Amino acid sequence: MGKLKVGLIGGGGAGNFFGHVHKRAIALDNTRELVAGALRSDPAAAMEAAEAYDVTGYPSYQALLEAVQKGEQALDYVTIVTPNHAHYAPAKAFLEAGIPVLCEKPMTMTVAEAEDLQRIVQTGKVPFVLAHTYTGHPMMMFAREMIREGRIGDIRKVEAWYNQGWLATALESEGLQQAQWRTDPARTGISNCGGDIGTHAFIAATWVSGRSVKKVSARLNSFVAGRELDDDFNVIGELDNGGTAIITATQIAIGYKNDNGFRIYGSKGSLEWHQERAESLLVRMGEVDETYWIGGNYGFLPESVSSYLRVPAGHHEDFFEALANLHGTMERMIRGGRGEAVAAPFAHPGVDEGVAGMRFVKAAVDSSANNGAWTEL
Repeated sequence: MGKLKVGLIGGGGAGNFFGHVHKRAIALDNTRELVAGALRSDPAAAMEAAEAYDVTGYPSYQALLEAVQKGEQALDYVTIVTPNHAHYAPAKAFLEAGIPVLCEKPMTMTVAEAEDLQRIVQTGKVPFVLAHTYTGHPMMMFAREMIREGRIGDIRKVEAWYNQGWLATALESEGLQQAQWRTDPARTGISNCGGDIGTHAFIAATWVSGRSVKKVSARLNSFVAGRELDDDFNVIGELDNGGTAIITATQIAIGYKNDNGFRIYGSKGSLEWHQERAESLLVRMGEVDETYWIGGNYGFLPESVSSYLRVPAGHHEDFFEALANLHGTMERMIRGGRGEAVAAPFAHPGVDEGVAGMRFVKAAVDSSANNGAWTEL
């Protein structure tokens, strides 16, 4: 069983962070390898970045796709790690060519684009994974499985959040690349904070709980002077079963790094998880609180989760491993589709969750513009 060959679109350049994270995640299990890339929007810079990555370089994603279609470049799937505005076009092109795609979130710039990718994936039955990295944390996966098994009963209320402080000042005016594109409507879309990290909170509220959001009342703020898009994002939502969702995100909480997490309240018990303490899941069943710790040798974890673990209890599996688990799900989808004997892929977020996330962000933006009026997704 040879290694899967992976292409990378975006992710190059001195100011880029997540391209290198994906490179490590792809290689982590020694069953996948990054072999090619179109790593920058500028053709010359793309070729220079490919040398730094030690992969075969292409001046554009179109050139990479053409090489694959001509049989000059072998690829099993591509990973898209570009700013938001550059997700849709390469994802559409590779999916239409029947090549699986693992795409960073948010999936697209608009709902219409998201729905178009959904149509292509569903029609062509092409594997697609949406890279909500934190959903690869085994204890977040375990929380989803506990809820599916009915362990905490019917979902009554969900609280999900993501607090950061890095945009509490106008870093975009200081030339920081990551701040510049995120605060630029032409490159990030209709929402900065909501699209960037509010979608993480949304996935925690919905993907884990198994519930969808029907309508929202939102208030978005831009606290930093001169900023066109929100840096603070606050939503109350009604779930499809009548329950309540409180979904918040902010980038102006000074001192906070990546405080992502959730509390889910059911008719039998409650769950609590914090991304910055990702190895544990707190389960409250009444008089006694239970803390479950990650560990590949623990019998309480179902096979759907334990098959993603790599080391025994007492050792950390964290951010790189979580993203590697999403690449692992893509690998299982591809190999399983070929008839190879692999464990079943976990139901990590895909194109449907990508569409739901875009509808959520749009509804929140529209609601806020209408003084918090209830707005359906």
